[in-house]
Amino acid sequence: MERCILDGRVTVNGKIAHQGQRIGESDRVEFNGKRITKTDGSKKVRVLIMNKAPGQIVSRKRDSQHRVTVFDQLPKLANQRWISVGRLDVATSGLLLFTNHGLLAHRLMHPSFVIDREYAVRVFGTLTEEQRKACLDGVELEGILHRFSDIQYYGGTGSNHWYHVVLMEGRNREIRRVFERLGLTVSRLKRVRFGPVILPTRLRTGKFLEVSSADVGALAQWLKIEVSTTMLPKVKECDSCLIDYPGIGKYQTE
Repeated sequence: MERCILDGRVTVNGKIAHQGQRIGESDRVEFNGKRITKTDGSKKVRVLIMNKAPGQIVSRKRDSQHRVTVFDQLPKLANQRWISVGRLDVATSGLLLFTNHGLLAHRLMHPSFVIDREYAVRVFGTLTEEQRKACLDGVELEGILHRFSDIQYYGGTGSNHWYHVVLMEGRNREIRRVFERLGLTVSRLKRVRFGPVILPTRLRTGKFLEVSSADVGALAQWLKIEVSTTMLPKVKECDSCLIDYPGIGKYQTE
């Protein structure tokens, strides 16, 4: 190809190409007058939402106990791989994001983007107002202060009560350990939101769905990632998986 470029047989947008020239997704590249196109699979930005089941591990390989991994459930990709956006421990269920786009995954996980996570937590017993305040002010565990951004009571019956907890980071077993320090046992933990992405109520446990092109485009624009319409997946439009969230809007094409 280098020789072909030097011979002037490659053009970009009708002009003779030169070595080292950057090619954008929207550029028209021709060789001997014929357009060169990438296959759709190599250029589509895809995002999946999984409703992880308890007992599944977030790993590419099964462990010594041969437990099912979340990657066992995902569709195969040609010459690519799925990247999990963060992790959930084996006992935690709920929303888990996957993408084939490295920069998208990186920005969703990077602390500088200040993306919160929301969890539904079932505990035995109820928090006193003093305990609730401690969750917001911070509970020290092994010399590190752990605090919730928000905590709301969501009802319950008998000894089982539900709370929704919001975190800015997801440290290992953080929610369970904070409640344990306060004398309450977590019997169920489920992630229901990651930033603007919510867990759809229609998505059954252990299943996944592919995020619509409009939602993928909106996420990319929000994270300041350039994505052309040709890079968006051809996914049947359905109810949006995004909520109103600071800085995010509908996908705007050029």
